[in-house]
Amino acid sequence: MGGVAVDEGAGGVKAPDGGWGWAVLAGCFVITGFSYAFPKAVSVFFKELIREFGIGYSDTAWISSILLAMLYGTGPLCSVLVNRFGCRPVMLVGGVFASLGMILASFSTSIIHIYLTTGVITGLGLSLNFQPSLIMLNRYFSEKRPLANGLSAAGSPVALCCLSPLGQVLQYRYGWRGGFLILGGILLNCCVCGALMRPLLAPETACVKEGEEEERQVAEKPKAKLLDFSVFKDRGFVIYTVAATIMVLGLFVPPVFVVSYAKELGNEDTKSALLLSILGFIDIFARPICGVVAGLKWVRPRCVYLFSFALIFNGTTDLVGSQAKDYNSLVVYCVFFGVSYGMVGALQFEVLMAIVGTQKFSSAIGLVLLMEAIAVLVGPPGAGRLLDSTKNYMYVFLLAGGEVVLSALVLAICNLLFIKKKPSEAAAELENGTADNTTKMDHFSKLLEKEDEEEKGETEEQEKEETNKEKAKEVKEEEKETEETENTTEEIGPESITVDAQEVERFLKEPRQNGSVSTGPETCL
Repeated sequence: MGGVAVDEGAGGVKAPDGGWGWAVLAGCFVITGFSYAFPKAVSVFFKELIREFGIGYSDTAWISSILLAMLYGTGPLCSVLVNRFGCRPVMLVGGVFASLGMILASFSTSIIHIYLTTGVITGLGLSLNFQPSLIMLNRYFSEKRPLANGLSAAGSPVALCCLSPLGQVLQYRYGWRGGFLILGGILLNCCVCGALMRPLLAPETACVKEGEEEERQVAEKPKAKLLDFSVFKDRGFVIYTVAATIMVLGLFVPPVFVVSYAKELGNEDTKSALLLSILGFIDIFARPICGVVAGLKWVRPRCVYLFSFALIFNGTTDLVGSQAKDYNSLVVYCVFFGVSYGMVGALQFEVLMAIVGTQKFSSAIGLVLLMEAIAVLVGPPGAGRLLDSTKNYMYVFLLAGGEVVLSALVLAICNLLFIKKKPSEAAAELENGTADNTTKMDHFSKLLEKEDEEEKGETEEQEKEETNKEKAKEVKEEEKETEETENTTEEIGPESITVDAQEVERFLKEPRQNGSVSTGPETCL
């Protein structure tokens, strides 16, 4: 293979909205599933690790916490690497790291080794895959981007439904070491997904004839920033970052505690675990459907407010679910939570893409994930401390619901007050792909009409110039002809004719030879 094609942002390349983009979407689907479901799937092996190393449950819980912290906290590092080397090389290296961490973990002799291998190395590898896959998805889709985001986000519940039972089977047949080794091999599929991320190439333009001119253009081109902090100048990005940070404080708390909540109400372990399956099953269908709705022409310009509605829906579900007193109430709660959770998952990155655009998305998502990493480390542990102090799950769900509703209010109210849309932003919407098809057609038709008018004016001016030139030529030709005629008349004038008197007398005296001559005044000389 040749040199690495570095992705430099949109670069004027129009998103194909299909074609190879569907292969990119399939890779993003798998990567999203691994990134979000793997930290939860590893928890299947915790009992074996407790028995193997003689540690407590809180010690094993740090494995998932470190995984999530690396997934979110290394966002800026991933942004720098993507802006420097491109998405595909970063994802290939990330797939190797993710697999290598699990393979090394299968040879661990202490829990610290698992922290370093599964937590740090595998977490870093998943981060180097997750963020570039979203960046490539943003570059390949514009009109169909909400649908693409919804379908890729559906990879999380699908992978969770597959990896958790697979982990139980692997633990039963091969133990935790064999299970870690096989999972490491499965994670090598991240490299396959990374190979699908073919960079978009700009259309061929007029080639530069001289090599010196091409080198001069490359030298004059401004160097791309590895991490663009100018996104903080955008009010919409700042509002989104604050709201997303508050959201993460409570968004992931209910799935962690709902099974324990069911057990606290006196339900069996298998029956309690079924609640997560119900939640995940609803989540699978909620994300693509929400993506379709978000792509409607009258919804997409107001996608921020749809995201705010999803957050209010999710937070209100937590507030109402905190009053559940039996298993049936928890089932209803999980159904509504699955719908709202799927809506949030399908819209969170779509809204960010719409705010910052393609050029700055690679830096923006890294900075947002860094802020969310802090909230991820604070949210669930804080809810756990609240549960230890109150011994009541109702307060945990009330806290989580209140935080999510607060994030929705911050996002909606601040956008309504501080983000005012101007008519001049219609052109920017066209570039970012946020305007609908009718607006684009009107815009392009107006441009074509203007071009036609300009061309007509140019052609009329050219015709006038040509007619004037022809008239001037005719005038010049007429002047030349008159000059020539004058010259000829001057040459054949009476002054130039000489008459010999002897010849005249001879002509008059010889009438027989010349014919009879009538006598008259003219001949009588």
